[in-house]
Amino acid sequence: MKIAFVGKGGSGKTTLSSLFIRHLAATRAPVLAVDADINQHLGPALGLDEADAAALPAMGARLPLIKEYLRGSNPRITSADTMIKTTPPGEGSRILRVREDNPVYDACARPVELDDAAVRLMVTGPFTEADLGVACYHSKTGAVELLLNHLVDGRDEYAVVDMTAGSDSFASGMFTRFDMTFLVAEPTRKGVSVYRQYKEYARDFGVDLKVVGNKVQGQDDIDFLREQVGDDLLVTVGHSDWVRAMEKGRPPRFELLEDTNRRSLQALQSAVDSSYDRRDWDRYTRQMVHFHLKNAQSWGNERTGADLAAQVDPTFVLRESQPQSA
Repeated sequence: MKIAFVGKGGSGKTTLSSLFIRHLAATRAPVLAVDADINQHLGPALGLDEADAAALPAMGARLPLIKEYLRGSNPRITSADTMIKTTPPGEGSRILRVREDNPVYDACARPVELDDAAVRLMVTGPFTEADLGVACYHSKTGAVELLLNHLVDGRDEYAVVDMTAGSDSFASGMFTRFDMTFLVAEPTRKGVSVYRQYKEYARDFGVDLKVVGNKVQGQDDIDFLREQVGDDLLVTVGHSDWVRAMEKGRPPRFELLEDTNRRSLQALQSAVDSSYDRRDWDRYTRQMVHFHLKNAQSWGNERTGADLAAQVDPTFVLRESQPQSA
């Protein structure tokens, strides 16, 4: 299952996504964690020290390798140079799976130990001084979108993505790549403003959106969120001494997280798991193609010098039972 955590800057989306990753790892579920936020805080939130977090391999810097591997023997893609962030898979493309080993994970993923379990962590890479004035951060997150386009995941395996703050993920089609999107909102007018943007943008794309109320201090905060977001409010999370210790770099064992917050995380997992039966691979593939054609026409054809619409395999549908290409 593919899960996104979104929200305005400072809402606590990275903290909540890291708690959810820890929760899934504690159940021994296979987890691929992806930091798609240029601020790159997910590694430290999962317990990495500053040096180890800085040493994580950046997906953006390994984009040629990623493209070449995913292209496989797809005859519609003449070279890796013609692949863009929205390029969809087709017959002959290589498909990624959460549980497997492959050259993309070898180059870009690193194991992170969490108590008695481990997860794979991938990061876009930070926005560097060399990028200032010459690059857009969407060029970094494009590697994540390409990975998600080629990732097939099944029941009880999870890809959790900490997204860019705000509504910037709508600059591409990445917001349609998820089975469930959790929007982390504080009980303030600013806190729910991103929710309204997301709800409006996602309306026509069947995005499964639930709100996680964060930094909730009492019933008045819960009532406010319920008034603002209605039935989209799934759970609320309040003060946590465990999180405070984690933010100081001294996290206790995860089993010591407060019972109320553990129940909230279980509610998130139940919501994700229940979305499995609503999966529609045909719609997923159509949306992938829709955004690829939009990007091809608006900038991709000019950038690559190729007709990127020709990359679309009209008979191909990405499915859970997808055979792997050699």
